[in-house]
Amino acid sequence: MLANFLGKVTQLEGKKFLKLGEEVNDSEIIAPEMKNSEVSLYIHIPFCKTLCPYCCFNRYLFNEEKTRKYFQHLKKELDLYLQKGFRFSSCYFGGGTPTVLMPELLEFIDYLKSNSLGKEISLETTPREIDEVNVNLLKQAGVNRLSIGIQSFDSDILRAMGRAFCNEEELKEKILTARNNFDTLNLDFIFNFPSQSIESFQADLEIFNSLDIDQVTFYPLMPSPHKKNALERRFRKVDTSREKDFYDVILQTTHASGYNASTAWCFSKGKRMIDEYVVDFDDYVGIGAGSVSLLQGNFYVNSFSLDKYAELTGQNRLPIIRLRKLSDHELMYYYLLSKLFGIKLDTDKFRQKFKVDIHKTLRKELMFLKLSGLVQEEESAIEVTLKGMYPLNVMMREFFSSLNGLREYCIENQL
Repeated sequence: MLANFLGKVTQLEGKKFLKLGEEVNDSEIIAPEMKNSEVSLYIHIPFCKTLCPYCCFNRYLFNEEKTRKYFQHLKKELDLYLQKGFRFSSCYFGGGTPTVLMPELLEFIDYLKSNSLGKEISLETTPREIDEVNVNLLKQAGVNRLSIGIQSFDSDILRAMGRAFCNEEELKEKILTARNNFDTLNLDFIFNFPSQSIESFQADLEIFNSLDIDQVTFYPLMPSPHKKNALERRFRKVDTSREKDFYDVILQTTHASGYNASTAWCFSKGKRMIDEYVVDFDDYVGIGAGSVSLLQGNFYVNSFSLDKYAELTGQNRLPIIRLRKLSDHELMYYYLLSKLFGIKLDTDKFRQKFKVDIHKTLRKELMFLKLSGLVQEEESAIEVTLKGMYPLNVMMREFFSSLNGLREYCIENQL
């Protein structure tokens, strides 16, 4: 199958990111000229009140004292980038659960604003933290996009996911509390969970449609090797052969409901902010324990250990533990993949960035995609076709699964 072939190719490319060197000199990290390049900021808050069995991100059970100290070190890391001349217009809070300790979160957002940062702020949360008070606090703080990790409305699925802290009616009530308070309200769902049926997923989408929400993002199950084994011991085999059936339901439902594809996973009504900073920004900085950055062709990995992270930032050092200098072809392939994930690649921007014509340097890749009917080109834009949506989903799933393997290694070895 074409999608599986492309997935295997992308998996091999993604694994190249894992060949990391240990020699890191943070004095070499300098801010690009902002008139030519914008850099996005990702801020990782690795604490949750419960740990979901499928999540591969760096996260720890919530401890108030540790969380307060963590925010102090997070501010120190941000300061180190500011001292190097970085400025960030777009900021994205992920986790973990960024809203797990609201006073510290709000203070950090204020710190961003006091440094003229964060003109656009996107923030993840869970239904457990959604109430009228928190919604108003986040709105007043200047959050533009709020993303709520619903995952499913089905009580049985939520119990299996370890997220049975709200039932269907409570979830709907919380969503309505947040609706119309932000420029973009997004709901996250997971599809192809081992115990999830197509019928249950269709019921989720029917409920979603009834709520009239700005945006929805669907994440395929992307477990790291050990997470996959654990899920299969507890439930049943993680079966990617079912994935296209779920994805077909997504395309049919979103199209019929007036949503347009912002990425292969995200569907929006009108122009909305999205959470995939890898689409909108060529370079991004990740701060926090377990974050990654891509800067001027270099892939950096922060320490995943809370103790190591605190030690390095306490020494006024960036907490970077590994790096990989991408080759020109690796960087161009990544650029191709990330921009097509956002549905469209601007060939003029590619030329400006790499000083080469994409039709020459990635001729074989483009020819294959075009002959397979996965992309089409008009003027200076290469766009993903409807036929290309599912293969692109598979490619991105395999790429992020490779990164999840890296996360698993770093977490287990407390690097």
